[in-house]
Amino acid sequence: MQPFIFERADTPAAAVRAGTSTRGPSAVAGPIQYLAGGTTLLDLMKLDVMRPQTVVDINALGDGPLGRIEATSTGLRLGALVRMADAAEHPAIRSDCPMIAQSLALAASQQIRNMASLGGNVLQRTRCTYFRDVTYQACNKRVPGSGCAAMDGFNRDHAVLGTSDSCIATYPGDFAQAMIALDARVEVIGSGGTRTIPFATLHRRPGETPDVETSLRPGDMIAGFRVALAPWMRRSLYLKVRDRVSYEFALASAAVALDVKDGQVADVRIALGGVATVPWRANEAEDALRGQALDDRTMEGAAQSAFATARTQAHNAYKVALGQRTLIRALREAAAMQI
Repeated sequence: MQPFIFERADTPAAAVRAGTSTRGPSAVAGPIQYLAGGTTLLDLMKLDVMRPQTVVDINALGDGPLGRIEATSTGLRLGALVRMADAAEHPAIRSDCPMIAQSLALAASQQIRNMASLGGNVLQRTRCTYFRDVTYQACNKRVPGSGCAAMDGFNRDHAVLGTSDSCIATYPGDFAQAMIALDARVEVIGSGGTRTIPFATLHRRPGETPDVETSLRPGDMIAGFRVALAPWMRRSLYLKVRDRVSYEFALASAAVALDVKDGQVADVRIALGGVATVPWRANEAEDALRGQALDDRTMEGAAQSAFATARTQAHNAYKVALGQRTLIRALREAAAMQI
């Protein structure tokens, strides 16, 4: 781990001032990093992958709105410093939108969930083995322009959706799939004040600049997430398929919320994890299901639509079929729920 300056911020304004005192290439990978749970940041610093000049501890802000959950009959506001475990166990979240609670409960380990914050979780680095190991020189995410060792290496866990010739690393989070499926909005505090952006615009596909992972500006800090809920979203779930039952990233996952009326799909929300470079909203699959009866034919068609643009590598072609089966299973389980 490289030497760094450690600061504490007692107010959001103080945090933003500290975060903008030195401008870097991006808010995620720049020389100043915010510290909440630190479960990814400190890990990557120890590996010498991330080398921030300054780390700003924002945990004191958890006593205010950034650390609270607000639940009403029509929606949720989740503070960015709410711990994953607290959100996963919140009664209103578990009853009104199980998808959110399950996406958190199935992530990492209980110890990490007790420590990690919601804001930090969605901003965890999109990474792979070659990114984490600095002995590999070719990593466009770590060293822009150096190449991508995963292309010709072992790429079983890598993405098949949203990839580019510069990067095929998989976005590892679970909570983000629920947020993008539910059209969540993100509260952001920055040097220009507070603004709200669609969650769908937060993460950037790698393109030619995989080192720039989000649309945040230097110094920007996530304050919270807002989710509008409808009663039918009680029929929702998060299904995660992985190599082992606990403490493992998804090989494929599906976040599904389903509204069925008179035997037809009135509305549906679908996001996929474990298969894409960013949190992935399966709009084509949703379009294929709306207004249709939910049967084997329509579910199979939706699953095929979801992976129509998949781009596979030497070792990860299995993810297309696995992702399709995961989505179909999630749809069936959601349809069988009693709400």
